[in-house]
Amino acid sequence: MNTTRQRLAKAGIIVGVVAGLCTPHALADSASVVSAPTSGGSASGAGKPDGSVPPQGSDDWSCHPAAAHREPVVLVHGTWGNQNDWDILAPQLKLQGYCVFSLDYGRDTSSVMGARPGVYATGDISDSAHELETFVERVRTATGAAKVDIVAHSQGALVGRQYLRFDGGAPHVEKFVSIAGTNHGTTMNGLATLLDNGSATGSAEGIAARVVGLGAVQQLAGSAFVQGLNAGGDTEPGIDYTVIASRADKVSTPPEATFLTAGPDAHVDNLWVQDLCPADAFDHGTLPQSPTVGFMVQKALDPGYSGVSCPEQAPPAVTR
Repeated sequence: MNTTRQRLAKAGIIVGVVAGLCTPHALADSASVVSAPTSGGSASGAGKPDGSVPPQGSDDWSCHPAAAHREPVVLVHGTWGNQNDWDILAPQLKLQGYCVFSLDYGRDTSSVMGARPGVYATGDISDSAHELETFVERVRTATGAAKVDIVAHSQGALVGRQYLRFDGGAPHVEKFVSIAGTNHGTTMNGLATLLDNGSATGSAEGIAARVVGLGAVQQLAGSAFVQGLNAGGDTEPGIDYTVIASRADKVSTPPEATFLTAGPDAHVDNLWVQDLCPADAFDHGTLPQSPTVGFMVQKALDPGYSGVSCPEQAPPAVTR
């Protein structure tokens, strides 16, 4: 096999690997990503939310935090997703009295996937962190809050941690909740060894990035981005971290690689979903919709929260 064919074959494998980092909305139509990119419609077919309308309960710019929940909650979605990935959790948090905000970030149409309507988080993660910085400042200004809490899924955790470390975010964040964050990259069951010299800019990786987006390739274990982010340790002083992992996660692998090690003046709780609900089988992309994850997020934000940790324990729904 000549060098060009080897690079193309390698790039094809990487595309398949990083495609696992996307959300289920985008995955529903991913089979045609390379061969038949679309030029219209929604992110993953008719009727799928495209992120243009915030989740119910989110982005009420007149909201002022109550004494019980002084920090507004900022929701940060994952790869190929948009703010509608929080359509379940956002109204739940609002119902508990939080000011809730969500954003779309990382829109980069230079890749095949990034050009699809409603698909975000494909651009350079460093650029996405700048977007988050701007959004958090807008939230703080509108609400009058000194700090926010961040709840992030998958790539969103890297975006959030980049913001904390390199964009001046640490003094403005009280709590940080990571849901299956690719905090130390993903091996994708060993396939991340395809990276050249820890870089996401090699020929094969460059080809893959033009299909799935640089933000997806940057999440592979050993990438220059992951190494740079974690070079100074996992945490920032003064922040309370909760890190949620699932044994059903086949994308961010090994799933325990999401866990963080507390540095000076930081607190970390590393938690398994299945320790609370052994039957929880929500996969990587759908974890924000898991009732158990919803419970864990609310408990992380407010230790006094009382709710049902496992749907098996939930009372029957009342029909009205």
